[in-house]
Amino acid sequence: MTIIYGLVLIGVVFAYTRSVDIVLLLALVGYFSLKDSERKKNSYPALNLETVPISSCSKDHQKIYQEWFRFVDSDADGRITGSDAIKFFGMANLNRKELKQVWAIADSKRQGYLGFSEFVAAMQLVSHAQAGHDITHGLLNSNVGLESLKPPVMEGLDALLLANKKHLPKSNENKVNGTAVVQQSPSALWFSPESSKKIPLSSVTSIIDGLKRLYVQKLKPLEVTYKFNNFVSPLMTDSDFDAKPMVMLLGQYSTGKTTFIKHLLKSSYPGAHIGPEPTTDRFVVVMSGPDERSIPGNTIAVQADMPFSGLTTFGTAFLSKFECAQMPHSLLEHITIVDTPGVLSGEKQRTQRAYDFNGVTSWFAAKCDLILLLFDPHKLDVSDEYKRVISSLHGHDDKIRVVLNKADQSDTQQLMRVYGALMWSLGRVFNTPEVMRVYIGSFNDKPVNEAATGPVGKELFEKELGDLLSDLNDIPKKACERKINEFVKRARAAKIHACIISHLKAEMPAMFWKSTAQQKLIDNLEDEFKKVQGEHHLPPGDFPDVNRYRDILSGYSIDNFEKLKPKMIDAVDEMLGYDIPELLKKFKNPYD
Repeated sequence: MTIIYGLVLIGVVFAYTRSVDIVLLLALVGYFSLKDSERKKNSYPALNLETVPISSCSKDHQKIYQEWFRFVDSDADGRITGSDAIKFFGMANLNRKELKQVWAIADSKRQGYLGFSEFVAAMQLVSHAQAGHDITHGLLNSNVGLESLKPPVMEGLDALLLANKKHLPKSNENKVNGTAVVQQSPSALWFSPESSKKIPLSSVTSIIDGLKRLYVQKLKPLEVTYKFNNFVSPLMTDSDFDAKPMVMLLGQYSTGKTTFIKHLLKSSYPGAHIGPEPTTDRFVVVMSGPDERSIPGNTIAVQADMPFSGLTTFGTAFLSKFECAQMPHSLLEHITIVDTPGVLSGEKQRTQRAYDFNGVTSWFAAKCDLILLLFDPHKLDVSDEYKRVISSLHGHDDKIRVVLNKADQSDTQQLMRVYGALMWSLGRVFNTPEVMRVYIGSFNDKPVNEAATGPVGKELFEKELGDLLSDLNDIPKKACERKINEFVKRARAAKIHACIISHLKAEMPAMFWKSTAQQKLIDNLEDEFKKVQGEHHLPPGDFPDVNRYRDILSGYSIDNFEKLKPKMIDAVDEMLGYDIPELLKKFKNPYD
């Protein structure tokens, strides 16, 4: 119909103007418009991770909001907490239900506070509410008219700002290029070796700050006492808590991992290699940065502001195969992507690696918010090494998603058989009754091969891609909840580790035949685990892998460990049962 209307229009113009030039011009415009509409129709949905970009607000309004933000942010830490917000938002004369919705949308990441960008979003929502609009997520996502949207009317604010300016010391008016300077968070000092004082509760201004405080005061002493960092996971640092959410891609070689990242970023990252052969020969962390560069692993592992210091335990052999690729990209401002070497088949690949591949994968799995396992329809066999890699993800099943990539290379009937074969292979690897979420598609920048898949296949791929992008969109929003979840898992693991070590210590003889007794305990470690389960009423699913634990324990003298310290165990129990629920309650929506 569009083409018919276009031809009619060209005929009418020619009848009135008799000008071939104008007709040709209209034909070209129509052609490129049609091409553009076809391109838009075939284009994939984009990731939209930000609540509202600051650029959607005019510079004049930004200055106004910066002045308001500095006024509300009484302690100048760059965060507006619930108590400050209640006083300030009350000037808008909105009812409690509306203000509750404003806070819920602005604090979409559930951090318990509003930064400057979230504050701007809240103010724009208040303006919409004052104009009589219903407060919904769509008001900000549409991005229509936000730049011309006037700041809300805040009753009595001008008088308070004027009075505040008279008493404000000039030293507090710190600006760089018109932007307020945010002071460094004091929590960075909590992790220093010199810091031994008790951390005051008043210094906690977010959920993450609260977790840092609980870790330093209650969990870290238990970990240090029983050497948890040598058995399970390295000690946490300030950067571990503040790190952006991570997505890791795993798969056999040539399953499209690097191409998938290129598809998400719409460009290649520095140092990326794509080809049918095993191209990515190292772990690459793709992060946001001021310019495009590649940073060697040894350099990135010793940077205090990066959450990769724990990788030093895997040695120089691994760090030489580790790299950080930085580039300016809006997506990378919200998430970090981990590209991994293709898993090869054969025992030789495992024995001749100079580092613990499974251990590194397990370390990243604990840090990541989402793990994508990529499969190729023509390589569905799960090699022994790939099976060991998947086994190293034990305890992180909730993060795993399976992606059947390059699916447009098979027709509908073949794809159905491939899907069945994939589920059969996964059933032999994952020892869980739950069904794994599988996404089907062709995740690259080429159009879908409709000749093979047909229109039904193309529609299926577009829906699957939409679901996968929705999963990725939710990552920053769920990052805070994920950190709480990982923190609780770590606390339980540390408690179980302390119970195991103290139990083994108690089983050791007082004076003679200690080496014989230790060897017997290590050989019968599985039975000792069962004794600890019964003694402390602990779930068996929370216990570590017995074989790995046995290997590490062999390098220690059990007699040198500490006896059980009930006060430390009680402190962790109190943290799990009381402190964390109170922390979440303190930083929930202030209008609940």
